[in-house]
Amino acid sequence: MIQYYATIHRGSKRLFLKFDYNTEIIENIKSIAAFRWSTTEKAWHCEPSNAIFEKLKLAFPNMQPLKDVANASYQTAKISQKVEPEHEKQMIKAIQYQNGRYRIIAFFDPLLVNILKDFPYAKFDKTNKWWSVAIDEKQKKALEDFCKTQKMNISWIDERVKNVLKQRPQAFEIPNYRTCPDEMIQKLETMRYSPRTIKTYKQLFEEFINFYASKKIDDISEPDILKYIRYLVQERGISSSYQNQAINTIKFYYEKVKGGTRKFYQLERPLKETKLPTVFSIEEIQAIIKVTENIKHKTILMICYSSGLRLSEILNLKISDIDSNRMQICIKAAKGKKDRYSLLSEKLLPILREYYIKYRPKEYLFEGVNGGQYSERSVQNLVKESMIKAKIKKEASVHTLRHSFATHLLENGTDLRYIQALLGHSSSKTTEIYTHVTSKALSGIKSPLDNLDF
Repeated sequence: MIQYYATIHRGSKRLFLKFDYNTEIIENIKSIAAFRWSTTEKAWHCEPSNAIFEKLKLAFPNMQPLKDVANASYQTAKISQKVEPEHEKQMIKAIQYQNGRYRIIAFFDPLLVNILKDFPYAKFDKTNKWWSVAIDEKQKKALEDFCKTQKMNISWIDERVKNVLKQRPQAFEIPNYRTCPDEMIQKLETMRYSPRTIKTYKQLFEEFINFYASKKIDDISEPDILKYIRYLVQERGISSSYQNQAINTIKFYYEKVKGGTRKFYQLERPLKETKLPTVFSIEEIQAIIKVTENIKHKTILMICYSSGLRLSEILNLKISDIDSNRMQICIKAAKGKKDRYSLLSEKLLPILREYYIKYRPKEYLFEGVNGGQYSERSVQNLVKESMIKAKIKKEASVHTLRHSFATHLLENGTDLRYIQALLGHSSSKTTEIYTHVTSKALSGIKSPLDNLDF
């Protein structure tokens, strides 16, 4: 007689069959699903699903439940919970659950543990028996090299949430759309917030007050605010930085504008995500610049990479900010309202002069067709177009050029404190992120496997 039951086995839900040894039954169940023998359970098991269970009941009508599972509905176990390693000790599973972060699931191996401990933001989950680490191309290569030397297989699995999320409603979609109160805009301007920040606060606060369109703004309670934040997280799927901005916007109105108490500090703040920045290699930078034929676009790419500028800093550059005598670029009123100097590359200077002669900008270094600042969207699009032409498939943006600038300086031996000053970081901890993505530091570390004789 065949008996069945379901239980958690090595981290995932499995369907088990118990019966006296019978080669005919074994062949039949293997033809239905990928059954394997468990020495701990002394039974055959497979990944459960309703389809498999129905096929088993047809093949073995007399099959009986070992436990009270006669009416159980066997759904396929989600791999994002805990995953049983395939091929026993010969398999490592790397499950990506958000951009840049992975869960590493494998049987214990001291060499593997030593490698994972050196990964950025590595944490071991004792309950689930997996490692949570930040990974980019260099860490991927380290894992793949380990598996190659140990004759193991590694499976890269993308389990990031891809649900259909709600979009931010547009003004024309909401009847009697309410705009941000003038007193809030005036307060932001009085406190000398940047135009970009004022625009962000305005958009965020308008989304908030129109979420409660039937309530007066000053009647919105703290429980209402908590409900709204949960809506942003659960239904809008916003990032942690967006969540923090939304909270800061709400706090600004009720505390700074209305002069209220700090009662809204009980808002749930998200944990800061620890993700590694994407970085272009030297070869990829060369390819991106080489395929960009438009002199204006080429100049923007080169100045962004050679000076490590943010997108807003590129757009705010004026002709007078270029100091060719001192070979420096002056970045004025950057993030945090700080001025700083960055590098002006000798190779950039002739390209910059060629661009200036052709386009003759009047005020800003990069201007639109009708004058004024060049648009953000145009710069973002030109980076994407150049990446496509260069056949680079990384998830990258304009800011990736800034990350690449910092990483390549570090790899060339530049002191971290100088890189911090060039980037305009207030804290050295922000700059230290690049120590986790530099290949030079990793290349100098000898693997413990190299000390073994075979």
